[in-house]
Amino acid sequence: MTVSVQTDRFKKRRSFLRRVRKHKLHLMMIIPVILWYLLFKYGPLYGVTLAFKEFQMLKGISGSPWVGLDNFKRLFDSYNFWNVFQNTIIIAGLKFLFGFPAPIILALMLNELRPQRYKRVVQSLSYLPHFISWVILTGIFMVLLSPTRGPVNTLLKSMGMESIYFLGDPKYFRGTLVVTGIWKGIGWGSIVYLAALGGVNEELYDAARVDGCGRWGRIWHVTLPGIAPVVTIMLILNMGSLVEDDFDQIFNLLNDAVLGVGDVLGTFIYRQGVKNLDYGYATAVELFRNIISLVLVVSANFISKRINEYGLW
Repeated sequence: MTVSVQTDRFKKRRSFLRRVRKHKLHLMMIIPVILWYLLFKYGPLYGVTLAFKEFQMLKGISGSPWVGLDNFKRLFDSYNFWNVFQNTIIIAGLKFLFGFPAPIILALMLNELRPQRYKRVVQSLSYLPHFISWVILTGIFMVLLSPTRGPVNTLLKSMGMESIYFLGDPKYFRGTLVVTGIWKGIGWGSIVYLAALGGVNEELYDAARVDGCGRWGRIWHVTLPGIAPVVTIMLILNMGSLVEDDFDQIFNLLNDAVLGVGDVLGTFIYRQGVKNLDYGYATAVELFRNIISLVLVVSANFISKRINEYGLW
């Protein structure tokens, strides 16, 4: 029995070495990717220990004294943190509510657009904002939404309405973040769904036409069920963003007038870590956020598997 087990192990080892020799060139191509992940993804994980230390610059991370959960106690006892956390949930929730279905709707509209020339033009125009940084877009939006000279407020005034300070009025700032975020990402986000739509069986559309389904009926009974697995996976991945924030967008658009409703965890961590040099506290906030994101993703995957059997794992 022992000889048989050893023989099987030897055969498996020899088979493994044979496959390695056969695909050695492919494995060599993977080495830079593995090194990149080790250096820039797994290596920095050592910095998580800062959440449990009182960081001192001269002593470094390893030499700084341990403080246990003191940074987390400061976090939970801070009124500013809970206000920032609330802002993050509200803004991320609005973006998720309106931003998640937006690329799906655009993909469905493009799928129903028959003239290929117009379809390509619309796709190109919708993709373009993704490649423009928020630094540049902030300048553009400041001009477009200016309460005095901006074309948007000029149009409102011509309709007999009062001008609105979109970037300086707390009542409108969150809505402005949602709309500008959707405008920037809707085209790029629709690529995944357009690819999924390309995999829907055309025979199902023919069968739906024979059964008397109109365009809306075919979308509801054929198209949406056909892309349901992709929508489910994207929904699970986006669940983690409920406590995340688009730091580039908010950091560039945020100002003192709307700090009470626009300050989010990303900007809060930036101030604590970069400006106040309180690295331990900033790391504790970031670790707390990442743990919540992990819980949300795992929970969403578990619920999805129970409901429709689609999931990440």
